[in-house]
Amino acid sequence: MKHTPIDSGKATLELLENGVVNLTWQRHLSLDVADVTAAMASLDGVCQGVPHPLLVDMGGTMDVSHDAREAFSAPSAASRIALLGSTPVDRILANFRPAGSYPCPTRFFTDRAEAMSWLLQDPTD
Repeated sequence: MKHTPIDSGKATLELLENGVVNLTWQRHLSLDVADVTAAMASLDGVCQGVPHPLLVDMGGTMDVSHDAREAFSAPSAASRIALLGSTPVDRILANFRPAGSYPCPTRFFTDRAEAMSWLLQDPTD
């Protein structure tokens, strides 16, 4: 699996053998709209028009701007999104938008295995 750097330089994407795309943000950073837009454009490029589940490792993210939060609501190649964090701050950042405002099913997890299991389950479940 090849790591694809995001144009903003703050994250990488990796298409895993199981079809999940792993988006990993660097630790201890703030995200702005350009960061999120670049990540979603890279996701669409990696997926080449085929929807894939997306695992977002956001552990240690310090802040997400208002405009960046809005950018997460734009449709993308993600068929499901699992937000993976480890701290109370991660949970707060993950819950910055109501679940229904995302373009696809989205949930927060603190356990990577649980996140992967949810991402890989039948979408009709």
